[in-house]
Amino acid sequence: MTKKNEQIGNSRRDFLKNSAMLASLLAMKPISSYSYFNEQENGKVRQGKMHGIQIGAVSFVDEGVENVLDFLQKEVNINTLFITVFTYGRGLAGRQIPGHPMPDHGSQVSDESTYHGGNYAMSHPKFYARTVLKETRAPEHGDFDVLVAVLPEAKKRGMKVFASVEDQWRQDVPGLSNLREYDLYGRRANTLCLFNPDVKEFWTALVADLCSSYPIDGILFFNERNGPFLSALGASHFQSIDSSRATCFCEHHRKAAEAYGLDFKRVTEGYRKLDIFVQKALKDIRPSDGYYVEFQRLLLDYPEITAYDELFDLAKHQILKDVYATVKSIDKNMKVGFHIEHVNSFNPLFRSTRSYEDLATMADFLKVVSYNNCAGERYANFIRNIGSTVFRDVPLELLMRVNNRLLNYSENEASLDQLPMSGLSADTVFRETRRAVEGVKGKCLVLPGIDVNIPTGKNSRKATEQDTYEATLAAYKAGANGVILSRKYSEMFLANLKGAGRAIREGDKL
Repeated sequence: MTKKNEQIGNSRRDFLKNSAMLASLLAMKPISSYSYFNEQENGKVRQGKMHGIQIGAVSFVDEGVENVLDFLQKEVNINTLFITVFTYGRGLAGRQIPGHPMPDHGSQVSDESTYHGGNYAMSHPKFYARTVLKETRAPEHGDFDVLVAVLPEAKKRGMKVFASVEDQWRQDVPGLSNLREYDLYGRRANTLCLFNPDVKEFWTALVADLCSSYPIDGILFFNERNGPFLSALGASHFQSIDSSRATCFCEHHRKAAEAYGLDFKRVTEGYRKLDIFVQKALKDIRPSDGYYVEFQRLLLDYPEITAYDELFDLAKHQILKDVYATVKSIDKNMKVGFHIEHVNSFNPLFRSTRSYEDLATMADFLKVVSYNNCAGERYANFIRNIGSTVFRDVPLELLMRVNNRLLNYSENEASLDQLPMSGLSADTVFRETRRAVEGVKGKCLVLPGIDVNIPTGKNSRKATEQDTYEATLAAYKAGANGVILSRKYSEMFLANLKGAGRAIREGDKL
């Protein structure tokens, strides 16, 4: 037998093995029926806390399913796995991102040249008949199906399993080209239009496939997309400011605008004037009345600018609602959660568009990003971004201190210059968790995302075991229903994980 034929034979055997295992999985009871979901307290049933971690397929391939689960359960007290099943991004899948130290477990070889992304479970074609996105299988691990591999072992240990799906794409995915957004000047973007019916259909098809084909406990959905308004201003931490690249201005968005009574011509005109304002600010061409006054005048002249941004959010939240409804139609006991972007924790403009009470009506739990360590450099970048446009007349340090007051941050946080090296304190985790707990008003669970070795720049703070312990415990002290250690196991160091585990054991008693 030739090597090629041998590989084909192995692939066929793996596929058949996976199919047989999948059939046996479908006969399982939902993992949520296990006891720790329903703990007894004074004769009454209460829901136990969810101690979770985000983890990708590569970790199970590199280290073995049983080894990983045993460590996470015994050393970190993890009872809930958020397995990255679908993404083309590097934040949730693959090994450590290039340029950063490998953690002290798993393979020490970068997968930069082999990483592809996609669906790390089996796709079942019948679910995708109504969308052009049909070929999304991740190729880098062959026929390895992460859910088939992990679910039986998780079940033995009484661990919950959620499938995480993320709105991150690569441009060579078959069928993707006609789904991409258009920027202000008609150029194709790398993101997908949320009003495109094929895009909306794909997300519901994917979660329907996962929830119908595997006995998982539910879905965690990631969509870190800013609307055109904040994108134009660069009011975030992860982007350079290019106001002309704000999206989306495609035909689907035009039709949606008209359906909601917005004049698309006025929308486009307003955003082009906003583009001019931003570009002049970046060149320090100061308006006679100053930057903020000129900015406010533009919004008064063109209320369509913010109205169009609300339309973007309408599409985004409709997809969240569709995902929730799809999951519940399959099994009402499955849980649905949404990732709330990090920018929500330090951008008051973004906060104003995100009501926790409203979001709670769309979900069973919210993963509230409260990454404090990497927040140092991220928050500093945000301040410098908005300080170069709308608030250019305000000294940066003063701008940050005022913003801290608006956010209810402690006065003891580091100065702007020291912030990347210092990070934000565990106190910010407490305050952000408490804000979310109070905001949802008991309508859903709050699971703060905890920064465990999220990569930072060369001159920025690197998390320690004590940092991780304090941040994790702060979330529990603030009333969290659990935590989600983030971003992915393959970039986390063992000492920091053990620090989180120590806090989890203490927090579980609160």
